[in-house]
Amino acid sequence: MSTYIQLKQENHFIILCIFIPLKPRKMALKVLTALDSARTQYYHFKAIIIAGMGLFTDAYDLFCIPPIMKLIGRIYYGSPRNAKKLYQVPQAVTSAMVVTALLGTVIGQLVFGRLGDLIGRRKVYGFALMMMVLSSFGCGHSICTSRTCVLLSLGFFRFLLGIGIGGDYPLSATIMSEFANRKTRGAFLAGVFSMQGFGILASSTVTMIVCSIFNRATSGGIISDETPHGADLAWRIILMIGAVPAGLTYYWRMMMPETARYTALVERNVPQAAKDMEKVLDISASQIADEFSTYLPNSPHSNYSLFSKTFIHSHGLDLFACSISWFLVDIVFYSSNLFQSQIYKSYLSDKHKVNAFQEAFEVARLQAIIAICSTIPGYFATMYFIDRIGRVKIQIMGFFFMAISLLAMGIPYYSYWNNNTNVGFMFLYGLTFFFSNFGPNTTTFIVPAELFPARFRTTCHGISGAIGKLGAIIGSIGFLWASHNKKDGYSEGIGMTASLILLAGVCVVGMITTYFFTRETMGKSLEENENIIVMMNEDHHNEVGGGSRVN
Repeated sequence: MSTYIQLKQENHFIILCIFIPLKPRKMALKVLTALDSARTQYYHFKAIIIAGMGLFTDAYDLFCIPPIMKLIGRIYYGSPRNAKKLYQVPQAVTSAMVVTALLGTVIGQLVFGRLGDLIGRRKVYGFALMMMVLSSFGCGHSICTSRTCVLLSLGFFRFLLGIGIGGDYPLSATIMSEFANRKTRGAFLAGVFSMQGFGILASSTVTMIVCSIFNRATSGGIISDETPHGADLAWRIILMIGAVPAGLTYYWRMMMPETARYTALVERNVPQAAKDMEKVLDISASQIADEFSTYLPNSPHSNYSLFSKTFIHSHGLDLFACSISWFLVDIVFYSSNLFQSQIYKSYLSDKHKVNAFQEAFEVARLQAIIAICSTIPGYFATMYFIDRIGRVKIQIMGFFFMAISLLAMGIPYYSYWNNNTNVGFMFLYGLTFFFSNFGPNTTTFIVPAELFPARFRTTCHGISGAIGKLGAIIGSIGFLWASHNKKDGYSEGIGMTASLILLAGVCVVGMITTYFFTRETMGKSLEENENIIVMMNEDHHNEVGGGSRVN
């Protein structure tokens, strides 16, 4: 019997003609088929909010740091002995605040990702969120009032916060992907990830509100470069408010059932999976009643272990593609986002003409403008198009237009943009965020949740995300150190032109690796994405052991 397996990857096809002896194929579980074909229901949208709130808190806590560092600089670095360094947090300290959270995120993604596969998504889901909530309060309650003590305490709690944030990534993505149907799975996952954009907007909005209130209360709005009383309390409040929305969703997370795919395919408890689905989705019992004896995998190739030869052969290329794409986009995304104030410093007032609250307000306002005009629309564009044109095309397109925008900003930066405060530069800068989110920043979150087997899904998503966050560390810290072309309180670097051109080069590499290595997952069930590879491996086993022939 001749079976033709056709794998579509971007604009080319790989045709495998495999001669296989007749044998029965294992039947698909009806409970999983029902999930794939279920109509969009209220619970899907509820799951988007519950799962997305972790990413909301993630973005809030990571991206409120730029204006907060302005407040900390005013409070703890107010020595007038060097006018250039007045109110400026040292480069090493700023780097450490970013690195501690990102390192925690790397650890959280690896640890919680593995635990999600070993003991279940639901059992560790609430713990990751609670860790984020408590760590956010800890950041605001950083002990002592001396500079060294405050910064060490803040760094410690941000590290713990990063662990919770890292754990939320693979769990949120996997839970949403395993609840979704095949036709709208991409849009649902993009909806979860879009909460990151609202988290950025929320952090900027809260910062502006808190700074405005404190500015009115302490200085009456008088313009002065003196640090107002209450600035030390303001940044603590901003950090602690980030814990509120996550805390409010903790109860709903704990009430979510385990996903049917984990229960059926990993725990091998099909009746319980069916019961759980009846509780949350409008699916009749007749749709999910199974002949339980027919679904359990009986092939040795369905029981391989993590990082075994079979795993590497079956999913190694997918893991590489997901990891390298996430690594490359995070270099660009975090370098541009965490240090926006360095990129658009010409749009900010002289620090000697405004007080601490006014300076932080201006940074937060620009972050909010970027979020409203480019970041959030990028997420919405992905939600609309991802199940229409596919993940791979969106990822390649996003990398391409990010590269074009960065080159347009970088090449004439010192000859034109640095001396001309106009909307042209901000428009190009906004395009990088639009096509980052209508592109690889979103798709790299989605694809790892769709490609891997159920028992390795959160682990592989966590590995991909952890490697991505290593790119974030390189991008954010490297950009901070490299982007200065003259000594202005920081060490001398290669300048903005060279930095932006390098980031454009990273996008080109991302575009190439996506084209050659990333598999399209649109329109397929999670089991189909796995079974294409598993069937190929089984057929190869038959060829070697059973005398079959491959043409």
